Amino acid sequence: MLNKIWFGFFATALFAILAQVLTGHTQVLSESVSAIFSSSKLAAEIALGLIGVLSLWMGLMRVGEKAGVVGLFSKLFEPLLSKLMPEVPRGHPAYGSVTMNLTANMLGLDNAATPLGLKAMQDLQTLNPNKSVATNAQILFLVLNTSSITLVPVTVFLYRAQQGAAAPADIFLPILLATTASTLAGLTVVAIVQKLSLLNAVVLGYAGIILSSIIGLVFYLSTLSMSAIGEVSTGLGNGILLLLIFSFVLVAGMRKVAVYDEFIEGAKEGFAQSIKLIPYLLAMLLAIALLRASGALDYLLQLIAGLVAFAGGDVRFVDAMPTAIMKPFSGSGARAMMLETMQHYGVDSFAGRLAAILQGSTETTFYVLAVYFGAVGIRNGRHALACGLFADLAGIIAAILVCYQFYG
Repeated sequence: MLNKIWFGFFATALFAILAQVLTGHTQVLSESVSAIFSSSKLAAEIALGLIGVLSLWMGLMRVGEKAGVVGLFSKLFEPLLSKLMPEVPRGHPAYGSVTMNLTANMLGLDNAATPLGLKAMQDLQTLNPNKSVATNAQILFLVLNTSSITLVPVTVFLYRAQQGAAAPADIFLPILLATTASTLAGLTVVAIVQKLSLLNAVVLGYAGIILSSIIGLVFYLSTLSMSAIGEVSTGLGNGILLLLIFSFVLVAGMRKVAVYDEFIEGAKEGFAQSIKLIPYLLAMLLAIALLRASGALDYLLQLIAGLVAFAGGDVRFVDAMPTAIMKPFSGSGARAMMLETMQHYGVDSFAGRLAAILQGSTETTFYVLAVYFGAVGIRNGRHALACGLFADLAGIIAAILVCYQFYG
């Protein structure tokens, strides 16, 4: 699958480059060459930037596992995850690492979520009979990871505040609704493909508790100002991180675990993992850079606008679509598109608000697939990409509908 996708990216970029050259835009040649070399530099920078944080969390996770703290986390959600991942035996370490990653994603803890996700993929890989082909459990985890509900997207609020928004946090509820739709769509499509039953007491019980908690949080945060929301989110995230770190080390120490030695062994694994990621990052970033530099994404945007106009639909949402189109490929590229839309149309315009909602409710699916599958050497992702992109599409459609509902 990845071989075909990579080839398709290059073929699409080539056609776009030829179209631009034939219309006299020869600067695309130099821009494409520049994109090739800049993407290789970016892949190395990202991998090197991961060395410290990946080594840190791999070391801490090893200490946490020895302390039994990770096992405690796994027991909280093991009944639910065992229904969604039936091939993972009860008591397996993967339950703990998967739970911690999804929690970190929901809280927006980017610096912890990726290392914890890589650890979860490694734990799931120990159960994989065919090491180059993704298992059902790995695919489900990856789709949940890429479509994970974001409770408080503080960074999007901050960008809106910097651009002069009258009420930077007024898109909080639209983002939560859109990202919830993405998660439900991703979970549903994976359940259909993998023939999982979601209509049972355990799944419905956990769903009720989680949704009730989200509704309660929404009600509480809706009473706060933007600055107060930011303070609560930052305090909650930092507090949870510190609680995890101290609980790992202190509980392990009280249980006579050689905390320093275990941390070093785990950190060594993190260092090796970050270097191993470079080829996979390079391959995906190279293809994405060519798509962007060639103008292929611009052609797609023009096609969408033409089809909507032909059908007689409202085309205002198309102005924010560069963010939606770029987000599955590149987080930094989507952020640049969002800021460009805000500056051009106004931060409180329909397009400006929609771009912010799209930024906060979708994920960099291709990047996540490259990193997570690359970390464990998987080359055949089976239905992971299709399900991940379906969740992205559901999030995009939900964001557009919610934006029209809230801002007309």
